[in-house]
Amino acid sequence: MRRVIGIDVHRTFGEVVFWEDGRLRRAGRIDMTRTALEGVGKTLLASDEVVLEATGNSIAVSRVLAPFVARVIIANPLQVKAIAQAHVKTDKIDGARSPVCRRRGTCRKSGRPDAQTERRRRLVARRYQVVRHRTRLKNEVHSILHAHLIPKCPHADLFNARGRTWLAAQQLPDDERAAIDRRVRELDRLAEDLALLDREIAQDAIEDSAVNRLMTITGVNLAVAAGIMAAIGNISRFNSPQVRSSRA
Repeated sequence: MRRVIGIDVHRTFGEVVFWEDGRLRRAGRIDMTRTALEGVGKTLLASDEVVLEATGNSIAVSRVLAPFVARVIIANPLQVKAIAQAHVKTDKIDGARSPVCRRRGTCRKSGRPDAQTERRRRLVARRYQVVRHRTRLKNEVHSILHAHLIPKCPHADLFNARGRTWLAAQQLPDDERAAIDRRVRELDRLAEDLALLDREIAQDAIEDSAVNRLMTITGVNLAVAAGIMAAIGNISRFNSPQVRSSRA
């Protein structure tokens, strides 16, 4: 009888559960390292299936285990409903529900992206982090000005050349001036990082026909189009153009 192995994947460990002969059996905890995963893989059968819930490191886990088994499935956590009525959430339950949903046929695969899509996702995620960091720094500068009753900058952008000239002329305590200067320097450094990321994203996506089609939509620039395609990946992995609700 074919076995299904569920792994509840965490940052540093995983809880392993076997579905075999109609019964669940706990197999204990393993470290989330390549060596430990390869050790587990060598104990599995070529006919086994492994089910993981989609997490930040589940793709890396699937790549390590895939050579040892028939298939590794990365399941959408929102679709794993085998224990939806459980009143307690534990690692034991989390590990068990993946093989159960596979055996019942209720697992919906999230899919494992190819190397290009995975790289694009990393670039887009890093760009998003840089943009968020820049926004936070700008908000901190505005908060300092607000705390000292400095009026709104008369220029459209406080952080362009004219805005910075205006900012430098405002009367502030020395420590607050130093705090603003630190944030402005960090903004300049992040601007360089953002330019580099934009260049990498452009080089990676500019020849993609789907990205170019998306850019024909008003308001969709290269970064937005690349982000959309990074999220979608290979569109052929979808069986239907219809969007299904996770509550269906």
